[in-house]
Amino acid sequence: MGNGEKKRELILAFESSCDETSVAVIEDGNKILSNVVATQVKSHKRFGGVVPEVASRHHIEQVTLCLADAMEEAKVTYNDLSAVAVTYGPGLVGALLVGVASAKVVAYAHNLPLIPVNHMAGHIYAARFKSEIKFPAIALLVSGGHTELVYMARENSYQIIGETRDDAAGEAYDKIGRVLGLKYPAGKNIDEMAHEGADTFAFPRAMMKEENFDFSFSGLKSAFINTVHHAEQVNEKLNVNDLAASFQQSVVDVLVYKTERALNDFSVKQLILAGGVAANQGLRDGLDELIGKYSGIELLKAPLNLCGDNAAMIGAAGFVAWKNGESADLSLNADPSLEFEWI
Repeated sequence: MGNGEKKRELILAFESSCDETSVAVIEDGNKILSNVVATQVKSHKRFGGVVPEVASRHHIEQVTLCLADAMEEAKVTYNDLSAVAVTYGPGLVGALLVGVASAKVVAYAHNLPLIPVNHMAGHIYAARFKSEIKFPAIALLVSGGHTELVYMARENSYQIIGETRDDAAGEAYDKIGRVLGLKYPAGKNIDEMAHEGADTFAFPRAMMKEENFDFSFSGLKSAFINTVHHAEQVNEKLNVNDLAASFQQSVVDVLVYKTERALNDFSVKQLILAGGVAANQGLRDGLDELIGKYSGIELLKAPLNLCGDNAAMIGAAGFVAWKNGESADLSLNADPSLEFEWI
């Protein structure tokens, strides 16, 4: 290293909140040196959803293999690392514990700072690999377990301004996927079918009239299931592409409408779209159209390949937390119902 050269800041990150075991090495918070993801979708497919006990066992089997691969791929040693970041919530408690225990072992053995990361902050920071985040910003987080609008006044500050009162958008996708007989996870299939169909069923758009930034998808889910069941009883054949399109249009309309209300109430420079459902083309198109109404706000979408759970995003959020002086000791525990503060 020459005299004017800046030391590389390397974060080793662990993510194991649900059914993906992932370990990554991130340089300076925005460069991926490695991002190893071992997915369990095949194991959970036959159950139609994630089985917590099965997920935890998979993490135990995979985590040391992922760690070895991530370090090797990044071509770094433990001496090169600046800190270890880990998702400690929200998520499945048994699954989270595997990542937390693994991160503690590495931090302790190599005398490195341990950085606790909120999984949802990770999703937001996946967008950092696309472009810099400008503050103040609003993030629309749409995933299997969460749907929320988060206000970020500055770096490392997260405040919820609205969230789902019942089902998350991703959860609703998986449930109606089951009704349509689609394989788990169903989101991508429904998105593709929606582009082949039309919004002919006019499903409900919940909470559009209410003066808040909250969402609700359980009424839509019920309306969808009732429509399908009624058709089965009277032997009526419904167009599945139109069903998918009608369902998706309802979800997108509600998400876009509430996001628009938030953009009108908060003065921000950026709207960030993140989370597993952020890969949905219908939602991406809807937000593209929305942002066209605002000259001073840019739309920053998490890269498609980083919308799902991965450790790279945890490394990016961990880097910011570490820079802001956050760390944990070895008593760090998993917090399955961890939430950002409300504004």
